[in-house]
Amino acid sequence: MFQMLSGVWALLIGIVLIMLGNGMHFTLIGLRGEIEGFSAAELAVVTSGYFMGFLSGARFTPLLIRRVGHVRVFAALGSFMSAGLIAFTLLAEPWAWTLLRILVGFCMSGIYVAAESWLNNASTNETRGKILSTYMIAQTLGIIGAQGLLTLGDAATSALFIGASILVSVSFAPVLLSVTPVPAVEVARPMSLRKLFSSSPLGTIGIFLLGSVYATQSGMGAVFGSQIGLSASQVALFVAMLFAGALVLQYPIGWLSDQMDRRKLIFGAALLGAAACAMGWLAGSDAPWLKDAGLWPLMAAAFFAGGVTTPLYALFLAYTNDFLSIEDMPAASGGLVFTFGLGAIFGPLATGWAMQELGPFAFWLVLGATFAITAIYALYRMTQRANLPAEETDSYLGVLPTASPVAVEAAGAWAADQAEAERDGDAAS
Repeated sequence: MFQMLSGVWALLIGIVLIMLGNGMHFTLIGLRGEIEGFSAAELAVVTSGYFMGFLSGARFTPLLIRRVGHVRVFAALGSFMSAGLIAFTLLAEPWAWTLLRILVGFCMSGIYVAAESWLNNASTNETRGKILSTYMIAQTLGIIGAQGLLTLGDAATSALFIGASILVSVSFAPVLLSVTPVPAVEVARPMSLRKLFSSSPLGTIGIFLLGSVYATQSGMGAVFGSQIGLSASQVALFVAMLFAGALVLQYPIGWLSDQMDRRKLIFGAALLGAAACAMGWLAGSDAPWLKDAGLWPLMAAAFFAGGVTTPLYALFLAYTNDFLSIEDMPAASGGLVFTFGLGAIFGPLATGWAMQELGPFAFWLVLGATFAITAIYALYRMTQRANLPAEETDSYLGVLPTASPVAVEAAGAWAADQAEAERDGDAAS
């Protein structure tokens, strides 16, 4: 294990530091936005701005890297992102924050493309699965740890924004000062949505809906917590629970994914997410048993609703790849990331409008409805296509929704190779 990580430890440390800074900024937007008097609809536009930038970065960063090189792009994006985080405190206007979020999203997406290219280049066929899994865990731990750092300062001041900027700036040192070879970046042109849908209707629709869920959770979760009167530390705990659930549920869902019809598992996970959202919505009711329980029903709802989101993303990727040839996987990876990005732009806008019209607990209504639609569509698709035997499917690998097409493509190739190796082993025995 130590030998496997010896070539990528600097990158992993850098990623944890970046996620600490980026994770702080995500929650800070909700906390500071409430202090500045922004409405839920305004903060929804600000949230969507990040994913607009993220989608653009995934498309244009490979072109920049081919033009001026990996290191220059990596360092430039880090500088712009660090500057953008500090700039939030200079002009507290929704339009300014939206522009800054587009900038930060673009930079963060480009950083993922660069980092994941380095990571993929440092991996072999034998180590790629473990290294990618370690990378995803490092990201999640960084986001969770960021919520703890938020309790060390006051969101009404500029201190926490400056702290997030410092973390991002420092994160590039271990990467840029390491001796890791600079890789080439080749990202396939994304598959058209028409072809992607014809190959896997459930994968395409599911990824779009999940983009809406993920962006709403990560971007509007802090807005919801602030609007119902949670303290800054309670908001941080709420957001942390959204991501902590993924660490716990990723392995059991991944194991089940390789044992059964993935559509049934998608249905079950989405149903669990809808039930968790129902619990979150009920937490705002006047039921005596919920009042006596305090914040725990709300935190449990966040744990399970957030906990199924990341595994569902990896499930949709694996399910889509089951019906693709190896030659089509790179293009499909780009198409899936693009589809996810479209959902991520739309989700916060719909949630912000609902919260503006119906109150903050509409956060759970929109999430629950999206999970329910996902479950119903999975159930419908079971009647339209024959089940693919588990032994003929690709292996599951936990991929985060924040992954760039580079990591998604690498994970798909690893899963196909792993599944083929297992089938050859079974045939030989």
